[in-house]
Amino acid sequence: MLDATPLLRLYARARLRRLADRRPAAVQEDQLLRLVRRAEATRFGRDHGFAGIRSVRDFRERVPLRRYEDFRRDYWSDGFPVLTDATWPGTIPYFAATSGTTTGTTKYIPVSRAMVRANTRAAFDLLVFHAANRPGSRVMGGRNFMLGGSTALVEEAPGIFSGDLSGIATREVPRWVRRYTFPPPDLALLSDWEQKVDRIGRRSLDEDIRTLGGTTSWLLLYLDRLADLFPDRPPTLAGFYPNLELLVHGGVSFEPYAARFTRWLEGGRAELREVYPASEGFLAVADRGQGEGLRLLLDNGLFFEFVPPEELDAPNPRRFWVHDAEPGVNYAVVLSTCAGAWSYVLGDTVRLVDRDPPRVLVTGRTSYTLSAFGEHLIGEEIERAVSDAAAAIGAAISDYSVGPVFPEAPGERGGHVFVVEWAGGVPPPPALDAFAQALDGRLAALNDDYAAHRAGGFGMAPPRLEPAAPGTFAAWMRSRGKLGGQNKVPRIINDRSLLGSLRRAAAQRRGDPVPGA
Repeated sequence: MLDATPLLRLYARARLRRLADRRPAAVQEDQLLRLVRRAEATRFGRDHGFAGIRSVRDFRERVPLRRYEDFRRDYWSDGFPVLTDATWPGTIPYFAATSGTTTGTTKYIPVSRAMVRANTRAAFDLLVFHAANRPGSRVMGGRNFMLGGSTALVEEAPGIFSGDLSGIATREVPRWVRRYTFPPPDLALLSDWEQKVDRIGRRSLDEDIRTLGGTTSWLLLYLDRLADLFPDRPPTLAGFYPNLELLVHGGVSFEPYAARFTRWLEGGRAELREVYPASEGFLAVADRGQGEGLRLLLDNGLFFEFVPPEELDAPNPRRFWVHDAEPGVNYAVVLSTCAGAWSYVLGDTVRLVDRDPPRVLVTGRTSYTLSAFGEHLIGEEIERAVSDAAAAIGAAISDYSVGPVFPEAPGERGGHVFVVEWAGGVPPPPALDAFAQALDGRLAALNDDYAAHRAGGFGMAPPRLEPAAPGTFAAWMRSRGKLGGQNKVPRIINDRSLLGSLRRAAAQRRGDPVPGA
């Protein structure tokens, strides 16, 4: 196989020079106005006076915040799946089918050809930043292994397809890039996650894998399965892929899994690089070290706005952009895109850590808050507390979810139940008690509202821990048709029915009485 890394280095030098020469606010305003000009003649553009927009301020005055449901009702449902000149010019060729993490309702996100090209450019930016950080890289000397969902697409109408975003990317990957990708089409098409993992795992060992990427939690499931399939090999990435130099992760918080990945990376030369992709667009890539923030892709078909989460439903929410967003503040992400989403509430929250260039840390979901009792916990605080509590007892977590439990009898107090699956089996009861106490303490230290509701023993009950046997979360996700690929385990579950189904699954595998039965 021809090593294309020298060509990548040439491209990387030119790309980095362009990025260094431009100012963030100017780049973003230019992006917005380009998008607006492209969409002037669409129904959305006419409805919102795009022809008269000359600045970010003009745009804000004309285009209110909207969620997916608003776009679907007003612009995307008429004539679906043939969506022509509705919010983006031309006919939309693809729809990324994605399930809501907490509700399970399938969404069909338009993916234009402009967005396909933008996603491809973002993937190359990932390699640009890797090459910049590793001058001796030979990353294009082997295969790029993407552990995604099934690449099989559904033809909704002639020439119009829906399916997993990885399937859309596979269908549109440039021909010359295909020789550098893995898995091959016959394996990528498989929809049965467990069969797919087994067959891909065996085939991958015959390949020179240089990069491995996927959703963080599913990567670990895949690596654990590799270890089961080949017990004679050391359970490290170097033991399976000796030339691996880049491990790409994203989709969920990395912190709870950091200890396990550290063990998998031992003895090898692979580096971690986080990405921030969504069905609505590829937002950011880590250009520095792990945990130092993800660099927003400002010139790639997206315009970013940042709104205080508590103001999303206000009549006149404050709307910031890279020109005036403040570091250290938690914001909801709002996107306008080259696929026809305009001031679209993505559902994620971020915190800006740098302004030039803008870098963010993903802090959670706008729906990922626990406030059943006024405690106002956000996803980032829960992730950190769980990770710190696990470290305090020297254990590693495979997966977890948390949700509220409400009092059912006089004198009872409500609180939170944590369903936790442990790597290597359930710790002994004293360790579980220590974990619950450490978790409670960290949550109180991170959040004053939580501390107030736990103070004095009269507000909320302490966290309730329900350990899950190995394989519980995979079995639960399988039972919901959500095993593998781009599907994510919901961290915070405010839906009582969904939380109840998880607790019942955990109890059944433990052999305990089923809650609520």
